[in-house]
Amino acid sequence: MTLEEKIDQLIQLAVPFFEGASETGLITGPMASLGITENTVHNAGSVLGMAGAQETINVQRKHLENNRLGIPLLMMADIVHGFKTIFPVPIAIGCSWNLELAERSAEIAAKEASVSGVHVTYAPMVDLVRDPRWGRVMESTGEDPFLNAEFARAFVRGFQGTDLTHDYDRVAACVKHFAAYGAAEAGRDYNTVDLSERQLREFYLPAYKAALDEGCEMVMTSFNTVDGIPATGNAPLMRKLLREEWGFDGVLISDWGAVKELIAHGIAADESEAALKAMVAGVDIEMMTSCYTKHLSDLVRSGEVDVALINEAVMRILQLKDKLGLFDNPYRAADPEREAEIVFSDAHRAVALELAHRSAVLLKNDGVLPLKPTQRVAVVGPFARSGDLLGPWSWTGSQDAVVRLSEAVRGKLTAPSHTTVAIGCGIETEATEQQWLEVVQAAQDADVIVLALGEHSDMSGEAGCRADIRLPLAQLELVRRTKALGKPIVAVLFNGRPLDLHGVFEESSAVLEAWFPGSEGGQAVADLLFGDANPSGRLTMSFPFSVGQVPVYYNAYNTGRPQGAPDAQVRYVSQYLDIPNAPLLPFGFGLGYATFEYEGAALSSDTMTPDQSLSVSVRVTNTGAVAGEETVQLYVRDMSGEVVRPVKELKAFRKVALQPGESEEVVFELNESQLRYYHSDLSHASDAGAFLAFVGPNSRDNASLPFRLVK
Repeated sequence: MTLEEKIDQLIQLAVPFFEGASETGLITGPMASLGITENTVHNAGSVLGMAGAQETINVQRKHLENNRLGIPLLMMADIVHGFKTIFPVPIAIGCSWNLELAERSAEIAAKEASVSGVHVTYAPMVDLVRDPRWGRVMESTGEDPFLNAEFARAFVRGFQGTDLTHDYDRVAACVKHFAAYGAAEAGRDYNTVDLSERQLREFYLPAYKAALDEGCEMVMTSFNTVDGIPATGNAPLMRKLLREEWGFDGVLISDWGAVKELIAHGIAADESEAALKAMVAGVDIEMMTSCYTKHLSDLVRSGEVDVALINEAVMRILQLKDKLGLFDNPYRAADPEREAEIVFSDAHRAVALELAHRSAVLLKNDGVLPLKPTQRVAVVGPFARSGDLLGPWSWTGSQDAVVRLSEAVRGKLTAPSHTTVAIGCGIETEATEQQWLEVVQAAQDADVIVLALGEHSDMSGEAGCRADIRLPLAQLELVRRTKALGKPIVAVLFNGRPLDLHGVFEESSAVLEAWFPGSEGGQAVADLLFGDANPSGRLTMSFPFSVGQVPVYYNAYNTGRPQGAPDAQVRYVSQYLDIPNAPLLPFGFGLGYATFEYEGAALSSDTMTPDQSLSVSVRVTNTGAVAGEETVQLYVRDMSGEVVRPVKELKAFRKVALQPGESEEVVFELNESQLRYYHSDLSHASDAGAFLAFVGPNSRDNASLPFRLVK
């Protein structure tokens, strides 16, 4: 390969640049300012946003005709929570606490994407999130490093399987965004991140490492700074930690435009310096800017960039293409006929329905749920008939194919005429008088009102950050006026982030957090409302009492003046004067139609040694009238560490399904390695001394059991 051919392998361009695509023209249109030539396109290494079997075949065929060496393209796309069959958004999948279903969802997404010509997905996103103002919390599985790591592994297994070369139903995964993008200041996208290295390693890095340990083929850089250096030009982060310490030898790709953004960040004077710093940092693929193409050859000739760095980057890209089998079959799994059979099949939709059942979280129930088929139900609100249940990053899904909530509810009632529907207001636009009259009419004979509320999908996701995380005022006014009608209200929430629920929570008899539940969302919610499915989801991100608390998360530090301590003063403690310290709803919380009693929590020993683990046991009994599933959670607190330790840390969980009156003893094994943490010198070890184990249904309500680690 010539130097120019090597450099062009490092560029990723969007679909319209390529011959054979259904929409072309960017090469001479607004994107011509990139300085991309026809020859660069012919030598480019990968495509962004490509999907559809016939189109990928057409583009690949034309590319192979134009490329001197016959090097095939990598087709990459954001397949985040489904391809055509859209699953709940990842924050919802996290709330299922079901690793098997998470893996299955990624497996199905990979199968549909692969047959449609996709080779690589930009997923999973494993950023730890603590600030619901950030729109991209919907892409994460929550605020806990242990749970995020477990889901990261599950998603990678689902996407990649065990043999990418021969299993054409899989795609390569790309973990993102490396690193700590979820800690953006003020919950504002693309914003600064400022963490100590110890915090970075303790909370933010474990999920990325878990994905790589599972064999994830690619890593995407984040937009933010890490220790004052933007990630895309951060050699200590990428070369020293990712490449050297962790041994990652896969492909590192920038996020969209992030190489050139080194100029705006202020660490590069121009595109040439941006190319230099990204290459030295180890970024193999530059996404949608042309700093590499325009400047790397001159940087090599001037001696500022060693050509060995370019050779390494090209080799990693070629090795991934070889692992995917593209040199033997450049079209891989792309097959229009098989695509028509597989994509959005009934079998795939059934899994989407099950995951939507298990992802929804019942936040409140004053006895109004489950509904009865004989009742009269008014379905009211902007999401009553909406197909906008897919959420962000569902660009290949179809809202037209989404099951509407009102129709699914109608199908549950013995008399379909017992369902009345009124929109009431827009998502952000206040009700007209005519719309309100329709609500009154719909509710007149109803036994219960189901209020379908939430965010438009554009109100979360990338660049979907909000300072006010309440429902829009128009919907809060709808809740207030509907409450005055004197009927029981069941609020169903469709959204991509934890919300400040004031104006909804206290006004409703029941609240079901459905998130963006995907293609089968309306049906799943109706099943849950009528008890044909039992809510079993548990929050993986705290719901704040007020936006003034955020970031609010369960695994926080205690402070030297903790509120509620036995000797605490009234005023001079760490607290707000106007709101509680605690969130409205804690991590791990969720209700169902069964009730569970925890008894006999015990330890097998009150001491642990490095060689001797101990067991934590508790008896869980279904004290309700219906079968149910409980997520039993184990937390630990280190009472005195070398550095301050969180008040609780999740260490394990078990899901148990119990019939009415049935009991099961749940036993966890706890060992010394689970007590290790990063010390001030960044050593990873445990400390001898006192600990508390907590076992219960969530991070707030649990029994504490003291023990000691003896070394």
